[in-house]
Amino acid sequence: MIPFTYEALPMRVRFGPGALAQVGDEAAHLGLRRLLVLCTAGQQAPARRVAEGLGDRCAGIHPGARMHVPAETADEACAVAADLGADGCVAVGGGSTIGLGKAIALRHGLPVIAVPTTYAGSEMTPVWGLTEGGVKRTGRDPAVLPRSVVYDPDLVATLPIPLAVTSGINALAHAAEGLYAPDASPVVSLMAQEGARAVAGALPRLAAGDGAAHADALYGAWLCGAVLGATTMGLHHKLCHVLGGTFGLPHAATHTVVLPHVLAHNLPAAPAAAAALAAALGEPDVPRALWALVGRLDGPRSLADVGLPADGVAEVVRQVLAVPYANPRPVVGDEVAALLRRALAGEAPAAA
Repeated sequence: MIPFTYEALPMRVRFGPGALAQVGDEAAHLGLRRLLVLCTAGQQAPARRVAEGLGDRCAGIHPGARMHVPAETADEACAVAADLGADGCVAVGGGSTIGLGKAIALRHGLPVIAVPTTYAGSEMTPVWGLTEGGVKRTGRDPAVLPRSVVYDPDLVATLPIPLAVTSGINALAHAAEGLYAPDASPVVSLMAQEGARAVAGALPRLAAGDGAAHADALYGAWLCGAVLGATTMGLHHKLCHVLGGTFGLPHAATHTVVLPHVLAHNLPAAPAAAAALAAALGEPDVPRALWALVGRLDGPRSLADVGLPADGVAEVVRQVLAVPYANPRPVVGDEVAALLRRALAGEAPAAA
């Protein structure tokens, strides 16, 4: 066995149907008395339920979260938190809302309680992201790691199937890159394989109307998010950050389109990761299996369909090469461009 370092991230997790009602207990446990509830404009209903459960611990609701956390959105939320004298935040939603909570934590040190409504996994990581001037910056800081995460499968039960599919593939991307990350460990690899197995197995069941699959998908997303929090991101996440930050592409849908192509590129250079993912999915050709799964579930398979212009490939390649991420295979401009062109056209994934 190779030497490794593993550092557990300090957070509490409450998991189970009806757990939403325990957000107030989590606030009391953390000693928080004035919490700002964050959400997007479309997630105000669950945010109000959280606010009601907090009672007089709720300082207000701010429905201003936006995808990719634009800097001006973070500025506004920080000002609201300061004006209300908030001593913490409850982020009710997916990666956009949890990312906004992290932005407040990064600037003002306010602890965050996360209540995920998707399978994004951001709630399990110390990774933050801000978009300014068409560029998405990311970093790691333990201050932004949510102090408590409340997983309630009832909250994801109403997630529309198209969003469940893209959110689930987003979670799978965390597991996949964690398996070949330079700082992977046996513990992380176990979580990654189990998380990928749970999510991949749950998605077809969700589409078929199996209500029990919501808890399984959320469990898998928890593990996949924990993998992302424990390892270094690679080419896949770099591509998605550029596509989202510069071109405004929807986060989860972009992950869904790009992941099979990046895995076709990377897995030949990462045989252990390929074997683990093949075991998790029960398919020997992981990139093709994922691409086919997305097609069966009517998910997006073309970057053109989610908003990338045909002339955008060159700019994506330029930004990826300018600040490369760790990757099991060398990142070469022509190969990345070919990968993106296949994804743009909606073609099946193929190794360069």
